[in-house]
Amino acid sequence: MRQTLTRYGCCVVLGMLVGILMTNSPSRSARADEKQPTNEETIKLLKTFASEFVHITPGCGKYPCTFQMGSATGEASERPVHCVAFNHQFWIAKYEVPQNLYQAVMGTNPSRWKGPRNSVENIDFKEVTEFCRRATQLMREAKLLSQHEEIRLPSEAEWEYCCRAGTTTAYSFGDEATAEGDQGKKATRLDAYAWHTGNAAGNDPPVGALKPNPWGLYDMHGYLWEFVSDGWKDDYRCAATDGKSRRSAPAEAGDAQVVLRGGSWKDRYHKLRSSSRRAAAMSLKDDAVGFRCVKACVSGR
Repeated sequence: MRQTLTRYGCCVVLGMLVGILMTNSPSRSARADEKQPTNEETIKLLKTFASEFVHITPGCGKYPCTFQMGSATGEASERPVHCVAFNHQFWIAKYEVPQNLYQAVMGTNPSRWKGPRNSVENIDFKEVTEFCRRATQLMREAKLLSQHEEIRLPSEAEWEYCCRAGTTTAYSFGDEATAEGDQGKKATRLDAYAWHTGNAAGNDPPVGALKPNPWGLYDMHGYLWEFVSDGWKDDYRCAATDGKSRRSAPAEAGDAQVVLRGGSWKDRYHKLRSSSRRAAAMSLKDDAVGFRCVKACVSGR
C-alpha cells in the first residue's frame, strides 16, 4: 500500500510539473506564429507600410472635391444620398493591414488564417485603434511621420470616397457584379477585384492579389469587412457633409456599435457594393473583419 501511494504521489507531482510547464510555455505553433521581429525588421516593415499610402487630394487632379455618398437603391441604412465636400487631404493605405505589420507593432497575431501578408483579422475596435496609436508613435520615432501627422482609421465618408474612386456605379468597376450565365453565388465580373463567398473559402490570399480600383487601392470590395472610425447610425439623416467622422456613438462601452465597410469573403456580391455598410459591436472579433489605415495631419481629423 505504501509503495502504491508513493508511486501515486510521484505521478501527481510529475503531472503537476508537466502542467505548469505546458501552461507557461507556448505551443510550437504559437511560438512559430508569434516570433517577434527584431527592431531592424520592425523598422523595415514600417518603412514598407509608409511607402504604401496613396495621397488623396480632393479637388486636385483626378480626385473630385465632392461625391454623392450612399445609394438610392440600396439598403435603408445607405439613404438618403447626400453630397460630401472635402476640405482636407489625406493618405490611405493601398492594402488592409497585414499580419506581419500588426505583429511587429502589437506583439501578437490573433488571426485565424495565418500568413505574413494576409490581412490581420480577429481583432476588435479597441485593438485597431491601439494599433493606430502605437504605429503613430513608432513611425514618429523612426522619422517616418512628422509630429503633426498620425495613423488612424478612415472616416466612413473617406472610406466610401476612396472605394468609389471617382465612380458613381454600384462597384468601382461598374454596376454589375455578375455576367451572363452566373447563378447563385457566382459573380464573374467581381471575381477580378474581390474575394467573396462565390470565389473564396477563407482569408488565405495575401493582400493585393487581385486588381485594384481606379486609384490603385486593393481589396476595397470584399476580402475583409473594414472598421472605420464612425459610430453607427441607422441611416444618413443628419450625416456630416465635410468628410469627417461621426464620433457621437463610439463610447467606452465594449458593445457600442461602430461601422464596417466593404463586405468580405463570407458575403455574397451585393454586400460588396461601394455604399454597403453594417453595424458591429466594438467588441466584435471575426475572421472576416480587419482594417486599413489613413495617414493624415492631426488637425485634419
